[in-house]
Amino acid sequence: MSYICHHGYGYSWKLCEDVSSWFINQYFPRHKITLDIVHRSLKSDNVRGYCDVSPGERHYKPRHFLIELDTHMSEEWYIKTLFHELTHMAQWIRGELRFRRGKLCYSQEPVENWDYEYQPHEIDAREEEIRLYDLYLFDKKGVPAGEPSYDWSNRLCSAL
Repeated sequence: MSYICHHGYGYSWKLCEDVSSWFINQYFPRHKITLDIVHRSLKSDNVRGYCDVSPGERHYKPRHFLIELDTHMSEEWYIKTLFHELTHMAQWIRGELRFRRGKLCYSQEPVENWDYEYQPHEIDAREEEIRLYDLYLFDKKGVPAGEPSYDWSNRLCSAL
């Protein structure tokens, strides 16, 4: 069983829990993961989010994670950013992302060898955030992203 703790300000706790639970149940249902999601202003850092292993967990395939998210995002950006950071968590769990000799490495290669936008773990996370966003919306609303979803919940429309 995994544990998800979230706190901070300026976010929807229901959306946070729904997205993170959906991801863990889809991709790591048998893992015992502890995930702490902190919502705060990251405007001064000029980022939307961070993912790191919890202190003391810098070993191979850790299970305790800290995700920090900016509070000033639209719902779409919030979900995509959370999926981006959850992808990094998955990279840690699978052992693709880890520390070796004090350096952050992706598939045995130090990430500092590339500019940020070309780092392979970031490229992977940017691709996955879009794919996961589409899967999540399709699973929750039954329509692909970008298409309107109609709520036919009233009795008048159900008679059509």
